Amino acid sequence: MPSLIRDLPDSEKPREKLDRRGPGALDAAELLALFLGTGTEGRSAIQIGRDLIDQHGSLGALGRLNTSQLCQTHGIGPAKACNLVAAFELGARVAREQIQGAVLDSPDATYKLLGPQLSHLPHESLQVILVSTRLEHTGQQEISKGSVNETLAHPRDILRPVLLAGAYGFILVHNHPSGDPAPSNADRELTRRVHNAAKMMELRFVDHIIIGRPVPGRSPWFSFRETGEI
Repeated sequence: MPSLIRDLPDSEKPREKLDRRGPGALDAAELLALFLGTGTEGRSAIQIGRDLIDQHGSLGALGRLNTSQLCQTHGIGPAKACNLVAAFELGARVAREQIQGAVLDSPDATYKLLGPQLSHLPHESLQVILVSTRLEHTGQQEISKGSVNETLAHPRDILRPVLLAGAYGFILVHNHPSGDPAPSNADRELTRRVHNAAKMMELRFVDHIIIGRPVPGRSPWFSFRETGEI
């Protein structure tokens, strides 16, 4: 590949290619190049995009990086890093907008909708998903944002948005930044306490789902309801 995008045939330049053939015609490195804008001496923006994917293994892993971590790649300065972080955040927000009204009647359905939003986070995020009698997503609120290995919350903080919204029920969801969705003892204790509190308030606690990342031979999520713990 030529070292500069301007040396490519017009049909292969990312902007022209997207304009003529649509975004689906571009590979991940070419899409990244559009946000990077320019390359560095001897390396095009496309090559830097490929470097990023090669170094981190996937777009999902890339989306978990902050600006300081992105700047460790040669050719990525603060401005380019901010562009990339903003691009991934826009994608996450689009995913959140598409969730409203979705039916969350299984752990897999919940994972498919919330996985793109939560699995890339570098910290734990504990969220309450409000649902209707048909288990339709009607609202969502982050209860707490934790460190890499723990999120702290009290049952009253979790049940408050459910009561204020007059929701039929709720699903508790949090992610494990390690990618392994296996529950910790703290996860089990929190689930037990929330289950007891919801029962007293006559609220339906549909499930507590832990979101990880796909690995061959292992589910990317864990459901407390499926294991009979709720």
